[in-house]
Amino acid sequence: MELMNIVAIAVAIVVALAVALIFNSLVAKRQMANNGWSDIDVQLKRRADLIPRLVTTVQAYAAHERTLFEDVAEKRNRALAAGDDPTARGAAESELARPVGRLIALAEGYPDLKASGNFLELQKELADTEDKIEMARRFYNGAVRELNTLVETFPANIVAALFGVGKRKYFEIGNDAERAVPTINTGAAQ
Repeated sequence: MELMNIVAIAVAIVVALAVALIFNSLVAKRQMANNGWSDIDVQLKRRADLIPRLVTTVQAYAAHERTLFEDVAEKRNRALAAGDDPTARGAAESELARPVGRLIALAEGYPDLKASGNFLELQKELADTEDKIEMARRFYNGAVRELNTLVETFPANIVAALFGVGKRKYFEIGNDAERAVPTINTGAAQ
């Protein structure tokens, strides 16, 4: 009888340790995903802050493009209002990329604007921010993949269900957005 009690206690301790280890792993993966989303959010806000400066610079040269400027402002506000839902934010950011791409392309018709140091600096900052968004998106999606894999595998799925840890959505910006932002030849590298 004593041996059965010792075995039962040992099994309970092993199960408790396994649950604790799995739970800690779930928490670590969830925190990585949270960190990744935070990085994306910072870069998207940085881009959103750059856009009004870019619009102001282009407006000085192309005041007749009022509808484009209004479209950029409207889509920027929608992107900012999309919040922390990766699906809604990705869709809003895709919509924003289209008019921003047209805004950048507009510069091709204004040689003085293309040569403006302010415009070139803003364009460089925007390109740098887009690169950082892509890196942050890859990090976040990798963290989400690891969390989702852990949440779906046995026995972690049982522990995840017990503690309410669920799957996350990937952050994706549609292919249309990537096609909408043109590459601009500023003549600097010729």
